[in-house]
Amino acid sequence: MSEYLVTVNNLKKYFPVKTGLLKHTTGNVKAVDGISFNIKKGQILGIVGESGCGKSTLGRTILRLLLPTEGEVFYESKSVFHMSKKEMNKMRTKMQIIFQDPYSSLNPKLPVYDIVGEAMLQHKIAKNKKEMKEKVIEIISKCGLYPEQADRYPHQFSGGQRQRICIARALAVNPDFVVCDEAVSALDVSIQSQILNLLKDAQEDFGLTYMFISHDLSVVKFISDEVAVMYLGQIVEKAGKKQIFSKPLHPYTEALLSAAPLFDPSLKRNGKRIILKGDIPSPSAPPKGCRFHTRCPYVKSVCKEEIPVYKEIYTGHFAMCHKVNGVF
Repeated sequence: MSEYLVTVNNLKKYFPVKTGLLKHTTGNVKAVDGISFNIKKGQILGIVGESGCGKSTLGRTILRLLLPTEGEVFYESKSVFHMSKKEMNKMRTKMQIIFQDPYSSLNPKLPVYDIVGEAMLQHKIAKNKKEMKEKVIEIISKCGLYPEQADRYPHQFSGGQRQRICIARALAVNPDFVVCDEAVSALDVSIQSQILNLLKDAQEDFGLTYMFISHDLSVVKFISDEVAVMYLGQIVEKAGKKQIFSKPLHPYTEALLSAAPLFDPSLKRNGKRIILKGDIPSPSAPPKGCRFHTRCPYVKSVCKEEIPVYKEIYTGHFAMCHKVNGVF
């Protein structure tokens, strides 16, 4: 068996741009454009980047909630995109997702019993409703809710409690891999810490593997084992979190870290604040050459013409940049 639970090879997801009265396709939004990486069993991979860089699209395409344009995703060496409908239905118990907005992802007409337990009946994890209710009470208790709350509806809970329901729903089918799509970004800071601790405890109790998508660097630093930095549909740097936060290689990663707020006013920032000029280019018309060259403080002529190679610079530390690849 491979040490990797999830393997992504050259994954692409394009959305067609249609214009005119007859809606002709005139281009593509390249939300995910040629991404490859592995996630080890029991590890947490953090995905960071600016809004619109393709983080959520990446997570949903890996789970086959969106069909890919090109590329492969392997789950324990099995191709996710070539599974039959029956095989994919079984795979849904192995791969789950926790969405950003806990309220919109919950059915307002169903009580917690049915929200958490309906998948148990569908996948025959519970034989009947009585057994389902017993399992629901067990799982929501582990997620910090009380048994009597199982009869309530989503509007009767706070934001943090709704996210606990979403986590319980994901864990109810005994998954191995969970995509957390901005799972704490809509919550207050005090509630965020509770949910993060819950996710960490669930990882230890159930042996879970996470892909944790977030724009909050402090959250990613706390929960992740490895970090991948995305920019305009591509991963520009990937390494262990110690390497990323102490010695970033890519100029975009340096800029992200320099912009992270310091919560202790007595601390001094390592290095100067790097302010990137301009806005992130449109993913429907990415720049020629290195996609970051329009905002990079180290840009050279080669960056505008040639696409940098994504390669391993140090052991387990990958980067896509002409500067770190030694071209100039």
